[in-house]
Amino acid sequence: MTDDPSETQRAVSAEEKFELCQARIGYRFTDIELLRSALTHASGASKRVDSNERLEFLGDSILGLIVCEHLFRLYPNYLEGELTKIKSIVVSRRVCAKVSKHLGLEECLIVGKGLMGTGVPRSLLSDVFESIIAAVYLDSGIESARKLIDFCMATEIQAAVQGFTGGNYKSILQHLVQREKGGSPVYLMISEQGPDHSKTFQMAASVAGTRFTPAWGRNKKDAEQRAAGNALAELRGEAPPYAAAF
Repeated sequence: MTDDPSETQRAVSAEEKFELCQARIGYRFTDIELLRSALTHASGASKRVDSNERLEFLGDSILGLIVCEHLFRLYPNYLEGELTKIKSIVVSRRVCAKVSKHLGLEECLIVGKGLMGTGVPRSLLSDVFESIIAAVYLDSGIESARKLIDFCMATEIQAAVQGFTGGNYKSILQHLVQREKGGSPVYLMISEQGPDHSKTFQMAASVAGTRFTPAWGRNKKDAEQRAAGNALAELRGEAPPYAAAF
């Protein structure tokens, strides 16, 4: 009795996909069947309950929890509404699909013949990423899921925060100071250099008598924005992003 070549090919292909996926997410599964379920689209499952749909349901909630916790801890001065808007960007299907594509997870998917050789829909890429999060959680717990999300999503969280603020650090600092201290920040000229036609300026933000790390800019407005960015970072206990010489 000989093996069915098509069945042998499918088994080898699945094993290769498991190895590829684990290498790309930086995690080794104890229970490889969890990974098999996470990578299996309904079109490639013998029964729909064996597909990644249930894992996607769980992974969506785990992703939301960990991103919320991350934002809560890193941005203590943001209000609930601000955190909600940033979180909705990070956990959106668009961002999850983007992360999934960046990891190359479409090459790891187990799909039916109808999807082979066709472009992978964004929704499918998003679902498999959330399914893998759930599979990691079930395999070894919340800390492993958190490490995976931090590994995959740190850049997207930063981008979402930057996109939400629009880089308007002065407006954010003004809002924060008014809310918490009842005043307004003051911007101080520290230094200027260069010829009249090409001067650069160094400004510092001062809040309630506390002066923060100054920043250089090509004009006073740019220097004030950067100085506000330094102040916001230091108020959060972070290193000022514009401390270096211009």
